[in-house]
Amino acid sequence: MIEVEIDKDSGFCFGVVTAIESAERELGNTDTLYCLGDIVHNSLEVERLEHMGLHTIDHEGLSGLRDQKVLLRAHGEPPSTYSLAKQNNITIIDATCPVVLRLQRKIHKCYQETRANNTQLVIYGKKGHAEVNGLVGQTEGTAIVIEKIEDLDRLDFTRAISLFSQTTKSLDGFKAVVEEIKKRMAEGVEFNYYDTICRQVANRLPNIKAFASSHDWVYFVAGRKSSNGKMLFEECRKANPNTLFISEVSEITEPLPEGVRRVGVCGATSTPKWLMEEVAVRIKELNASE
Repeated sequence: MIEVEIDKDSGFCFGVVTAIESAERELGNTDTLYCLGDIVHNSLEVERLEHMGLHTIDHEGLSGLRDQKVLLRAHGEPPSTYSLAKQNNITIIDATCPVVLRLQRKIHKCYQETRANNTQLVIYGKKGHAEVNGLVGQTEGTAIVIEKIEDLDRLDFTRAISLFSQTTKSLDGFKAVVEEIKKRMAEGVEFNYYDTICRQVANRLPNIKAFASSHDWVYFVAGRKSSNGKMLFEECRKANPNTLFISEVSEITEPLPEGVRRVGVCGATSTPKWLMEEVAVRIKELNASE
């Protein structure tokens, strides 16, 4: 008999939960609500909310709006977005994650205090990611984004450096970047670094590794656009090579290999619980005779 377990620690983080609740609350009171970018990096959840009346737009679409309500998702936005909204008489429903909001303020304060002495503000994160764009915006576009150790060649180690991290990056990756910068800094030059990684996300790494290793087979459920999903999936697969990445229930088409008894279902911070539950039902249906 196949035993299927859903990871209780997987699913939306509180920032995403708050954003979705804000959207649902507004949609209960208005006919038209726009969201700047996908509210969450999961196409099925985006579709669910679009059926309720949420319209997803990009920054170009925002510039053409007037006198409307626009929800800002958990990732946050740069100051220029707020300026444009004010200019176009747009009402902002701000669902920026509190952790991201604190980081934005911290980076902006650091920028104000250090720009006169030519300090390099560095962000460890994914270039072009919505959260990172919002963070770079706090520095008037001057922050340097570092994705990996090799990118450190772009820095001047004879000038002061202040390092921050995108909230959803790997803690181990951040520590590795810190150690490498320390090795390269010229003697006597100031280097400050700030661990700004969300612990709700960071703590999922050890949890998901333990969950994956305790099962014969694992389905990792996440949207293809999710950075957090890609990172957690890789860690999950390291812990258990029998881990498959799926985004939709329809991707499960065959029964499990013979001998598999304990099956785990887990996901990213952008994976809805209802989707993991549907995956569990599908596994049981396909393996009913096992």
